[in-house]
Amino acid sequence: MPDRKGIYFVSDVHLGLQVGDAAGREARFVAFLKSIPAETTRALFLLGDIWDFWYEYKYVVPKGSVRVFAALTELMDAGVEVFFFPGNHDMWCFHYFEELGMKVMQQPYRFEADGKAFCVGHGDGLGPVPFGYRLMHAVFACRPIQALFSTLHPTLAFALGNAWSRRNRLSHPSYQFRGSDEPLYQFAEKYAAGHPVDYFIFGHYHAQVDLTLPSGARLLMTPSWLEDSPYWYWDGISVFLGHS
Repeated sequence: MPDRKGIYFVSDVHLGLQVGDAAGREARFVAFLKSIPAETTRALFLLGDIWDFWYEYKYVVPKGSVRVFAALTELMDAGVEVFFFPGNHDMWCFHYFEELGMKVMQQPYRFEADGKAFCVGHGDGLGPVPFGYRLMHAVFACRPIQALFSTLHPTLAFALGNAWSRRNRLSHPSYQFRGSDEPLYQFAEKYAAGHPVDYFIFGHYHAQVDLTLPSGARLLMTPSWLEDSPYWYWDGISVFLGHS
């Protein structure tokens, strides 16, 4: 059997976002998952915001994504590890993904493969981000507030969540990554000073970025799937950008 060296990194698919061709975007993502050769693939890293809005009740999860979950399950059944990092849009995952077999992780996560060190995550909240964003994230992560939100009927809760998410996306249609001025760049630069890292790979910014840090590490950002089908791929030797 061939060595399982391949590792895929993808983020910001925003499944369920009713902007552009939502059905086509999901179909592209399913096709991408089905195209992954399980016999040569070690892992798939889902780096957050795969879903545009996700909230789990004890016995209820958002409808849809059946083909996505089927494709993910098929990969895991074939021996591919699937790691999920909650993004700022799908952070309210509690147990369902783990019941399916995915490993729910917290950022930043460092691991080694084929002699190279990787540091990965969604990317939001890392580095000196504005206080307002930290406060909003703390509110969303607050257990009592989550419990209060869970008292809403799912029809109302999902309507509110999807409306907020869509409005947030429409108010931020594009973003220009500012290089060394970015909190994430500053996080990576500081992290690399204390931890050997060859590749930093994050999402969140919806920007295609490939920068070399002063440490020599590469800072890679995964573009969104709103218009294209991009992913980063490690083949055991180097990382390159692919398109499904």
